[in-house]
Amino acid sequence: MSRFNFWELAKNALSAHENWGRQWRAPEPKAEYDVVIIGAGGHGLATAYYLAKEHGVTNVAVLEKGWLGGGNTGRNTTIVRSNYLWEESEGLYDHAMDLWQDLSQELNYNIMYSARGVMMLAHTIHDIQVFKRHVYANRLAGVQNEWLTAEEAKEYCPPLNISKNMRYPVLGAALQRKAGVARHDAVAWGYARGADKYGVDIIQNCAVTGIRRGADGAVEGVETSRGLIRAKRVGVVAAGHTTTVMDMAGVRMPLESYPLQALVSEPVKPCFPCVVMSNTIHAYMSQSDKGELVIGAGTDQYISYSQTGGLQIPAHTIEAICELFPMFRRMRMLRNWGGTVDVTPDRSPIIGKTPVPGLFVNCGWGTGGFKATPGSGHVFAHTLARGEPHPINAPFTLDRFRTGRLIDEAAAAAVAH
Repeated sequence: MSRFNFWELAKNALSAHENWGRQWRAPEPKAEYDVVIIGAGGHGLATAYYLAKEHGVTNVAVLEKGWLGGGNTGRNTTIVRSNYLWEESEGLYDHAMDLWQDLSQELNYNIMYSARGVMMLAHTIHDIQVFKRHVYANRLAGVQNEWLTAEEAKEYCPPLNISKNMRYPVLGAALQRKAGVARHDAVAWGYARGADKYGVDIIQNCAVTGIRRGADGAVEGVETSRGLIRAKRVGVVAAGHTTTVMDMAGVRMPLESYPLQALVSEPVKPCFPCVVMSNTIHAYMSQSDKGELVIGAGTDQYISYSQTGGLQIPAHTIEAICELFPMFRRMRMLRNWGGTVDVTPDRSPIIGKTPVPGLFVNCGWGTGGFKATPGSGHVFAHTLARGEPHPINAPFTLDRFRTGRLIDEAAAAAVAH
């Protein structure tokens, strides 16, 4: 596989870019692997990449029932930030943030990471108290975050409406300047290309239909639409469908799956400089490199595996966006879509071992999994390779829902992002 560089680009330009090779192979599944990863989204592919690169485990298969990156990875709104409240979350998300900085160079693939800043609006006295608490907690942990007045927020984002006659006037904002966005599909493609380079088999259109266990209860492999694949270690990274996959092994998960919707507008010239989020009215927005306004909403009220969602959710979100940014009221929406997110009771992920020997799980990211992609894959690869958690993901055990050692991030993860 050739590296992307100026000379490769110039050489292929002479042939109208018709001679680029495949970015990853399309292998037939082998009878047995050291590790099988279920789910070829960003987290699953990142796990495979770091397993091979940092732990030398290259006899790995990543199984995907559809196409690579076709689940939540291709359906999210691309926001990257680390301004969570508790030390455990700060460690995990800031670890991911550190990896985001140089990920394009690491993968030799342009993931279009843009540190344009993420601003979270406060509309009530309670919002101010909550966000200032986040700012102080982040500073104590060495995580960048700062408080802005309403006037400073408008200076940072000129389209923002801070008039006092709004239903929910803007009273201030918390700003993480190093946060921003990245191109979601490019992240999946970059990790796929990198994992493939180390010999990882990425097998698309291969649905897992069962998890086989031996007489001792340990994992022996997975049954798929393309036959039995044996493996002593299986990592489940299936997002909203984690409960159905884990049920195949007889493991109940403390998860609920909800539809989560987003939409984009017609493209316009660059006019929106950052990411703006509002937990209170469940709306947030950024502008893509193509000029579209990318708008996200909160989760639907009902549990479902649907990838559509109710029309009232984006309608409510558009009302909020029009109030926050009146200059966009005449913009036309091009399309909307939905994903299926897996939500834990404490709104924090589960990354680690399960009661079944050889079975590991990475799930429960809810509405905010994309931002953690490199950090999640890095620590989950460590867990799969060594059979024990990395210090960063050690607190995010399945067992915490039995012991009560919860990591309650409901305030930090209240809006879909």
